[in-house]
Amino acid sequence: MAKNILICDDAAFMRMMIKDILTKNGYNVVGEAENGLKAVEKYNELKPDLVLMDITMPEMDGIQALKNIKASDAGAMVIMCSAMGQQAMVIESIQAGAKDFIVKPFQADRVLEAVKKVVG
Repeated sequence: MAKNILICDDAAFMRMMIKDILTKNGYNVVGEAENGLKAVEKYNELKPDLVLMDITMPEMDGIQALKNIKASDAGAMVIMCSAMGQQAMVIESIQAGAKDFIVKPFQADRVLEAVKKVVG
């Protein structure tokens, strides 16, 4: 059965790129969110198998959204994405419960490798 994935990124073209990579490889994109607040709402509404979450977003950043999601569902699977390969952000994400970290610009095989590692 296809895994359900929620994509959270403030850039529409990034969401489109990720969605394209995932759907071409048999994953089901159940929702998209353009900021951290929407990401938390959509997560609670859709209960996806996996969330791909950008770190830098308006209203609530990805790390705060990750913490909120993990607070409501300790078993949540989240992969963080960011253009800034800043060590501190990666470490903070992992400590907050992220399962992996992808750096933009995305390489399709790296996105798929991360997704497969986390949800199969």
